[in-house]
Amino acid sequence: MNTTMHIIYNLVLSFWIGGITIYTFIITPVIFKSFSRDMAGNIVGVLFPGYFWFNLILSVIALLLVLLAGLSFAKSGHRFSLLLIVLALIINIFVTFKLHPDVKEVKNQIHSFESEAEDSSLRKRFAKLHGISAGLNLLLLADGVVLLIISTALRK
Repeated sequence: MNTTMHIIYNLVLSFWIGGITIYTFIITPVIFKSFSRDMAGNIVGVLFPGYFWFNLILSVIALLLVLLAGLSFAKSGHRFSLLLIVLALIINIFVTFKLHPDVKEVKNQIHSFESEAEDSSLRKRFAKLHGISAGLNLLLLADGVVLLIISTALRK
């Protein structure tokens, strides 16, 4: 990978890692501390589609950069990078087009998280889907960190 492509690739990975980190560990907690549960859920719900598209687009760009760079996939690090990017792309497609719409559908059936009983079937379904989403989000963060480490190590 030439120097320019490598810089752009690392920049994409930095946006990937930074975006997930800022949204997950700063923006969302601040929103939930600052507003009622229902209001915070509505605000975050408005932000989610853009967040998921942002992550999907970054994984597509990362894949294109790796493929266009003509990397030698004989090296295990390059093959592993390609595998991690494809995994991220699959996860982002699933989250954007399946999981998020399912979460949104369940959330729309809950009139108020503040008044809906925590043991209701809708709250349980929402909690399950939210847990899957949160787990995949952290997996994408770890994926991006590993990709950046590999990119740095292979460049030396």
